[in-house]
Amino acid sequence: MTIAQRLAKFASQASHEDLSEKGIRQIKLLVLDTIGCAIGSLGAAPMNHLRAHGDNFGGAPLCTLIGGGRTAPDRAAFYNAALARYLDFNDTYSGAKATCHPSDNMGPVLAAAEYADASGRELMTALALAYEVQCRFCDVAPTEKAGFDQTLAGSYAVAAGASRALGLDSAATANAIAISAVSQNPLFVTRTGHISHWKGFAFANAAFNGVNATFMAMHGITGPLEIFEGPHGLFETITGPFEIDWANESLEKVLEISVKRYNAAVHSQSAIEGIIELREACVFAPDQIERVDLETYERAYFAMGGGKAGGKHEVRNKETADHSLPYVLAVALLDGEVMPAQYELERILGNDVQNLLRRVHISDSEELTSRFPAESPALIRITLKDGTVYEKEKTAWQGFFTHPTSWETVVQKFEALSEPIVEPSLQKEIVDAVSRLESVQAVDLARMLGEVRGPARGSK
Repeated sequence: MTIAQRLAKFASQASHEDLSEKGIRQIKLLVLDTIGCAIGSLGAAPMNHLRAHGDNFGGAPLCTLIGGGRTAPDRAAFYNAALARYLDFNDTYSGAKATCHPSDNMGPVLAAAEYADASGRELMTALALAYEVQCRFCDVAPTEKAGFDQTLAGSYAVAAGASRALGLDSAATANAIAISAVSQNPLFVTRTGHISHWKGFAFANAAFNGVNATFMAMHGITGPLEIFEGPHGLFETITGPFEIDWANESLEKVLEISVKRYNAAVHSQSAIEGIIELREACVFAPDQIERVDLETYERAYFAMGGGKAGGKHEVRNKETADHSLPYVLAVALLDGEVMPAQYELERILGNDVQNLLRRVHISDSEELTSRFPAESPALIRITLKDGTVYEKEKTAWQGFFTHPTSWETVVQKFEALSEPIVEPSLQKEIVDAVSRLESVQAVDLARMLGEVRGPARGSK
């Protein structure tokens, strides 16, 4: 058997019985968190552009769009995955080799499950499977170091999860994985320099292509089954050899997925929490600050601090702001929170935050780097103009997998993100459905999400 075939065998044999009670609770928590992030994106201008694009081309009305409407499964996968990702508020996983957002898989897996009229148990199994595949890639596959984006691993995860949701056998699943993977090797430039809308849509594209590949495989199309080990395959051209023993994998990686407390990229979460704690504990005004220093781990510096991913002090749009440690720390100091409101263009361009972010300095250290990803360490130092120094060290934030968040906290986050546009009765219906997801059909969950009515286009 090829590696793709071994992965496909693992995927096709995955069962709800493989999930622990903790794993089941965690999947429900992650699903609700993802739904809240998706609803919170409705009405954003880039999402309106995507919706207009999709409406223009149409699609067989087989699957539900969050916010209303129906289209083909691959198009629903794209749009719903983009909604979940756009705010950059959805869950996260940090492996030894790469970082990802496992809930990016929900859009494509839900589309496949709705098409197949899958049960909630089957939906949960397919989600856990997709999360497992993507997270295990992040543990061992050095895709980022080679200059490739996290959505490369997603191309394997989407195909595995969608295949399981559709109930495909091992042979068809192997072909789905091969077709999806061979056609998707995206570049990390997506997340460097002045960041574009595509940062929020890159995985949605992997979702679209992965679902399309899965349906092609379902209809008999074959793919290169030596995608990993074959001549000019993944190992030879991008990652070098790595090993995952799919015969002995579980579905328990969900327990190592973290939930964001703040609306910003993962590598800023501990630092934001720490700087807000300093703001609340110490008495000083922003104009008293001489400089802010953050010492962090290498990957945080690389992605958000001015390392190889480019400078982070020139911030003029949302996408760059939520990936800039200088910006998110400055706005946290000024506003005491980092939520979607902190990414309104007027706030980003405000003189106070633009001035303060230029006094924020980021560095990395070998000692903090050695503690990642078991921890998410940050050492914060605020120096005032009179020489007073305030310091705070963090090992993680509330929501990091070693400091797990509660169901009640995620419900509050869901309500905060959905409250402006979702009636309380529908909010309660969605929360209740997710809380007993194993007894809810995928089509029923999709129906509820289709009943959400977003703000008028262009209103955000």
